[in-house]
Order: sequence, then structure tokens, then C-alpha cells
Amino acid sequence: MRTLFLKPQHRALLMVLFATAISFSVSHDSSIGIWAGITTLGIAYFKARFVMLDFMELRHAPSSWRLAFEGWFLMVSIVLITVYAMGERHVALSLGT
Repeated sequence: MRTLFLKPQHRALLMVLFATAISFSVSHDSSIGIWAGITTLGIAYFKARFVMLDFMELRHAPSSWRLAFEGWFLMVSIVLITVYAMGERHVALSLGT
């Protein structure tokens, strides 16, 4: 059992499962409103990063490839979170809340 945690893929899998449980919990908590969606999208970014680095083996790729993928994915995640937040804000303003 101890050797299970030695491989980076196993640690990444455990982190992805843990992050999935947290995002499921957060997304079903309606008391935090817009922050539930933003937090869930942020957790999705870290989950995808674990998959890219450990399962697609970008951790050992040349730095130019890794920088390109991580920069691109960070930019896409920021755009998604921004669009989500702006959409939620627009809906809240149109409802008068």
C-alpha cells in the first residue's frame, strides 16, 4: 500500500478525486451564490492541470511545451471564470437583486 503513493499518477489521481468531492460539495451549496460557480471552475482548472502534467506527462516535456500548454490553459480558465461571473452579475442585476 505504501508504494501506491510513490508514482505521481497515483498522487494526481487521489488529488483529482479529492478535488471532485470538494467541487461537488461546493456546487451544491446554494448559500454562497456566485462563488460556488467560480470556485468550481477554479477547482476544474487545477484538476485539468493535474491531468495535463501527470497523465499527459507534460511535467517531463520541454519547458517551451509546458509553458505553452499551461499559459494557454490558464488563459482559457480565466476567460471562463470571467464570463461566468459577468453572466451571473448580469442575471442578478436584471432580476433586481
